[in-house]
Amino acid sequence: MLSIETLVTFISISIFLCFLPGPDNLLVLSQSAINGYKSGIFITIGLCIGLIIHTSLVSLGIAAIIQANTVAFEIIRLFGVFYLSHLAWGAFKARPIHLKSNTNSFNDTKKLIKKGLFMNLSNPKVIIFFLAFLPQFTTDNAITIPVSLQLLYLGLLFAIIAFIIFSLISYLSGFLNKAISSKPSIQIIFNRITCLIFIALAINLCISQF
Repeated sequence: MLSIETLVTFISISIFLCFLPGPDNLLVLSQSAINGYKSGIFITIGLCIGLIIHTSLVSLGIAAIIQANTVAFEIIRLFGVFYLSHLAWGAFKARPIHLKSNTNSFNDTKKLIKKGLFMNLSNPKVIIFFLAFLPQFTTDNAITIPVSLQLLYLGLLFAIIAFIIFSLISYLSGFLNKAISSKPSIQIIFNRITCLIFIALAINLCISQF
């Protein structure tokens, strides 16, 4: 098993990374403020499912193939740029909504989860980050569990930490819902911020080099 010191260090760094302003938590923050904390939690579920998938790929060694294969990375990157541009356009066109009692349908729930999932999966930098970050906390000592299982364990732990922190962000942001639901101008600002988040991530994917 991993030592207590290793786990404490990993958890501390993971918490810091999850709180660090980035496209994922800023998206959760803005969407929760507009649509209520439940929407942010559903997006968070999608994001964390993506983290688990990335973790599984890393533990199986597929991430190394993607990193070494320029064509595979470019295909994923182009898909990510296209999808994020699509999300940016949707946020730009979004109209102000009025506060309603719990009216989200199951289809809406699935749509939010898919948005978080595809946002995470369409960014190849996530899997590259995991490939560089997770192995630093593993050991190949014979008395420990296999490295692949250590990677899977650490990745799942990271996903759990991300879910807790992002859910907290969603819950706190939800209190803004009533305050802004009757003010279309504020909602437009949040939608523009969301649009900029997607554009910034798409541009970052375009200029990234590995």
